[in-house]
Amino acid sequence: MTCAVPTALADELKAALDTRGDALARAALVIARLEYPRLDPEPSLAALDALGLRVAERLEDGDAGSRIAAINTVLFEQEAFAGDLEYYDDPRNSCLNAVLDRRSGIPITLSVLYMDVARRAGLELEGINFPGHFLVRCPAPGGKSLVVDPFHAGAVLSEADCRRLLASTRGEVEFDAALLAPASPTQIATRMLNNLKRLYVGMRSFPQARAATDLLLSLNPASADDLRDRGLLAYHQSDFAAALRDLRAYLSLAGQGEPDDATRTEQARIWEHIKTLQGRLASLN
Repeated sequence: MTCAVPTALADELKAALDTRGDALARAALVIARLEYPRLDPEPSLAALDALGLRVAERLEDGDAGSRIAAINTVLFEQEAFAGDLEYYDDPRNSCLNAVLDRRSGIPITLSVLYMDVARRAGLELEGINFPGHFLVRCPAPGGKSLVVDPFHAGAVLSEADCRRLLASTRGEVEFDAALLAPASPTQIATRMLNNLKRLYVGMRSFPQARAATDLLLSLNPASADDLRDRGLLAYHQSDFAAALRDLRAYLSLAGQGEPDDATRTEQARIWEHIKTLQGRLASLN
């Protein structure tokens, strides 16, 4: 499968993130073109409009809990959206258009759906970049916001629930209230791209993994890890000049400051790749 031209796709992603209103949905649909290169976003946006209108008809000027219940009724009871536990790593679960078509997804895409439908109904929610499991927050008067899990049918989570969720997904991470801070659209797009990059690498779909990394670097050009990964992906595709360029850039960025032992080990590994690449390029000249 071929991908859209990464440079053009990067420009579209930036433009989507700069859009007022439905920036998150539009960005998610640009990202979905890694899997669906010819995707037309308009049918998906129209489907979100329709869901938003249905939620708006049920929304009342009640408390946050009643508003969440209205969204949950439409999305999970009437439309049967659900978290895909059986095929969690299916790339379609990371693509908003496919989530709308198949009624299943992973935490972050179901959260994007949830937030966008709520926004179209007049309710502004926030994404939470929680480790291992994306969540949503519904602000409420008095600072008593509700934390919602769209992957589990819009369940409202207490702090104790969040602690248990963290222990089940990232047992080595200690809970802190800062983990429930709101995420920006760019941070959400970055997490979606990282998910897809990981999946494509696991599938050995290196062109798509490299395109995902191109998009990540368009959002954060100074990401040393993404430069390293793009260089290694170029190496897998025998694009030795691009690989050498990115791996050298990685070493330049990673060498700033005092590296820890793991970073030193990684730098040594990349340096060996660079020496191999230099030899291969020399043999081609």
